[in-house]
Amino acid sequence: MEIWQIVTGYLEENCYILVKDEKCLIVDPGDDVLKIQERIKNLEVLAILVTHHHFDHVGALKPLLKLYDVPVYDFSRIQEKDCVVGPFSFSIIYNPGHSKDSVSFYFEKENVMFVGDFIFKGTIGRCDLEGGNFLEMKESLNKIKSYSNLTILYPGHGESTTLENEKNTNIYFTN
Repeated sequence: MEIWQIVTGYLEENCYILVKDEKCLIVDPGDDVLKIQERIKNLEVLAILVTHHHFDHVGALKPLLKLYDVPVYDFSRIQEKDCVVGPFSFSIIYNPGHSKDSVSFYFEKENVMFVGDFIFKGTIGRCDLEGGNFLEMKESLNKIKSYSNLTILYPGHGESTTLENEKNTNIYFTN
């Protein structure tokens, strides 16, 4: 699976395009539909994955859904734990704390996780916004510790990291 990153909007949100066999999934379609559309023009879009519905992560969602009649995987589908969409298979992990609808998408075979604003390199997402809750964030962090240290975390903003790096250096994991 190839992972393409597109930085969108004034908050520099990371939209990811996951590519396999000329098919793709869009993760968190930020704020620039034309930029995203240009990047995926020769691919078949199978679905859109949304880690949470803050404006900077879904600004292009409605326009993309008008262009591509595809399903959306988000908090509303957390009961579907293991999902298969074309050549892609992933799990949906509920991790509230930044927002009530925060989820991560774990691609076990590739050992990658798209975490939205749950975890950033060296820190975590804000818990002081509407729907945020620091106690829920701590529970979510404890849950995520059980995954492989080698898991690569792709956040909604900034650089990717590994779960091992965060366990060793991120103050929110060590306290």
